[in-house]
Amino acid sequence: MASAVLVFLVSLLVGVAAINLGAQVLIDRDTGYRRATVTALVGALVYTLVGFFLGWIPLLGPILMLLAWVAVINWQYPGGWPTAAGIALVAWLGAVLILFGLAQVGFVTPEAMGVPAA
Repeated sequence: MASAVLVFLVSLLVGVAAINLGAQVLIDRDTGYRRATVTALVGALVYTLVGFFLGWIPLLGPILMLLAWVAVINWQYPGGWPTAAGIALVAWLGAVLILFGLAQVGFVTPEAMGVPAA
C-alpha cells in the first residue's frame, strides 16, 4: 500500500512538473502548479475513461485518448487547440526526460500519471 502511494505521488509530481513546464514554455507566463495539478489529475482520469470505453478500437482508440487529454489541457490553459497540443508535446518530452533521469538512478520505473505514455 505504501509503495502504491509513493508511485502515485511521484507520478503525479512528474506529470505536474511536465505540464507546468509545457505551459510556461508556450504561454510564456507562470500559470501555477495548482492549475497543472488539476490538469494532470483530470487529464489522467479522462484519458483512462476514454481508454476504457474506446481504447480497444484499433488506431482510433489511442487517437481519441490523446485528443481527450489535449482537450483537458485546452480547457485549463488559454491559447486554443494549437497551444494545448504544444503544451502536451512539451509535457510529454519533459516527463520522458524526468523519468529517464529518475530511472537511471534507480528511483522509479518510467511511467507518469497525467502524461500519456510517459
